[in-house]
Amino acid sequence: MNFVPMLDLMKKAWGNGYAVPSFCAWNADVMQAVLNVSQRLSAPVIIMNGPSEFSLMTPAVMGSVARAVAEKYCVKAALHLDHGDSINQVKQCINAKYTSVMLDFSSRPFEENAKAIYEVVCLAHPNGITVEGEIGAVGKVDSTTSEGGCSSTLTNPDEASRYVKETGVDVLAISIGNAHGNYTKLPQLDFNRLAAIHKAVDIPLVLHGGSGTPDEDIQMAISLGIAKVNVATDLVNAVRESLINQWQSGQNHWVPAARIEAMREVEKVVENWIHRTGAEGKAEA
Repeated sequence: MNFVPMLDLMKKAWGNGYAVPSFCAWNADVMQAVLNVSQRLSAPVIIMNGPSEFSLMTPAVMGSVARAVAEKYCVKAALHLDHGDSINQVKQCINAKYTSVMLDFSSRPFEENAKAIYEVVCLAHPNGITVEGEIGAVGKVDSTTSEGGCSSTLTNPDEASRYVKETGVDVLAISIGNAHGNYTKLPQLDFNRLAAIHKAVDIPLVLHGGSGTPDEDIQMAISLGIAKVNVATDLVNAVRESLINQWQSGQNHWVPAARIEAMREVEKVVENWIHRTGAEGKAEA
């Protein structure tokens, strides 16, 4: 299987009652777990990683690992740079054959953000690579999550429209009360704002910080233009809890065996999110 441009997957989801789940995959174990479930449920998926994961493996190595894992599967999937932090990092991922890239300058002034994303579009589009931008800043709700800034700024629909027109970006991440990390209370998503953004821009939208969001909110968001939901914290929690439980109970002190058991929990998270986003069976369409 070869990874496809993320926009190919999202266009089919956009407006058709489902979204494509995007899973943070920091190593081959997680990539394989995601693709196992994707193939079993015939669901399109996105494998994503970014600056935090690149401290484990460079983009070149991460891309090679992802392609090696994907060879034995027959699924529809994209390989995505999430929250890229520099033009140079975007170039590294393009060279590593990622099929989608995101440059996150959402905490910077509008003009700087738009200018940088336009540069990314000029680099990526000739190679058939999808570009994700973010307007309004999605912050984080805990001290351990690496994605997002310390605070959020809600997306202005008029700014979103201008941003899309000036940059030519393919998909847009928005901030409507969502956040990265472990929610300490249920998020209060501003669906009126989302509806206004959906009306203002004619491209698929992305919801970051999916973990911990109620099912009814996910469904409402999808009905208002969300075509991709990012999932990271649920995966991290599943691995952490599995390893702690195994080691505290005296089981699987052999790390490879413990990791196998942890990946079973990861697969449960992936399956749950494929169901929640309505993506099951959509790879057949």
